[in-house]
Amino acid sequence: MTGRGWIVLLAAGSLGPCQPGARQREPTAASTSQPAQPGGPPQIVLPPDSPMLQSVRIGEVTARELATDEVVSPAQIEIDPSRLSHVLLPVTGRVREVDVRVGDRVRAGQVLLELDSPEADAAIAHFEQAEADVLAARAGLVKATADRERVHGLFEHDAVARKEVDNVDAAHAQASAQVTRATADRKQARRRLGLLGLAVDERRDTISVKAPISGAVLELHVAPGEFHSDTAQPLMTIADLSAVLVTAEVPENLIRLVALDEVMQIELAAYPGETFSARVVRIADTVDPKTRTIKVQAALPNPDGRLRPEMFGRVRHSRATTATPAVPQSAVLHRGGGDVVLVELGPGRFEVRPVKIGSRSGEWLGLVEGVKVGEKVVTDGGLLLLPSE
Repeated sequence: MTGRGWIVLLAAGSLGPCQPGARQREPTAASTSQPAQPGGPPQIVLPPDSPMLQSVRIGEVTARELATDEVVSPAQIEIDPSRLSHVLLPVTGRVREVDVRVGDRVRAGQVLLELDSPEADAAIAHFEQAEADVLAARAGLVKATADRERVHGLFEHDAVARKEVDNVDAAHAQASAQVTRATADRKQARRRLGLLGLAVDERRDTISVKAPISGAVLELHVAPGEFHSDTAQPLMTIADLSAVLVTAEVPENLIRLVALDEVMQIELAAYPGETFSARVVRIADTVDPKTRTIKVQAALPNPDGRLRPEMFGRVRHSRATTATPAVPQSAVLHRGGGDVVLVELGPGRFEVRPVKIGSRSGEWLGLVEGVKVGEKVVTDGGLLLLPSE
């Protein structure tokens, strides 16, 4: 045979030599088929009783709206910084007990640990002193007010000199200012108690450190009995993972296809076949000089907690689509340095036809050359039919 044309005949029985006395199989319709035309696409022919026909699946080439300009970039799940909290000690002290462990879910305001600290006693004493100062200042203001009214009455009857009036007015002003200062000091002392988690009517020697946000405890760097003097060192990290960020590095020549508030499709290695939708919330203002990419971040809801930080995947985003003949990815096979599909010409008869892949969308491939809408192709099991190279 000359040219590219070839044909493969596959029988259902054994191809070994016949045993003496064995009855020879009659030729099948496939074995009498004419070979492919010289220079034409190769063909594969199976007899009607071939078990291989039960192992392949046939599907139709369909027209699908696939992207013409599409961004496809590696992506990674990250924690949203606005939903991350590092828990610090409000004062120095010794940890009495820790009420959570790594992985625990906590609510905002839930007690995380108890701390022994002299700051608790000092804060309570400060508030009590401030409360007493307010009472004393108010009493002084009452006396100063009464003195001023009495002296003003006497002055109206020329019973005292003007100097006495000036003195009681000054004393009244000082008493009023003292009430203002004492009240402000008491307010500050009350706020100090609130920051330490202490109530005005409580008399406790421990400070309760509470969760600032709801979420999961990701890190824990404290144990009962430890004394901590560095209030700038985080003791634990809490993250709200009900929503996460997807970070992708988009090539600079494709960044024109991405805009804020647009929806991107996310595919993750952990969940093959699933697609998630995320909204673009940030596009970096600079280009990475080494990779020539621009960082794009999208917000992705995670109500059931399936998405975990550091998961890898990819983002897909396009603006324009066109109707294109499409087949599942499993229908396209790599052969002889190119891509081919097996087109069904008739029962048990297939043509190995070269194709050119255009756009991709999930599990579908757009074919710009080689097939037409409506043709039937092998969508699964094609490798069983192809002869070895």
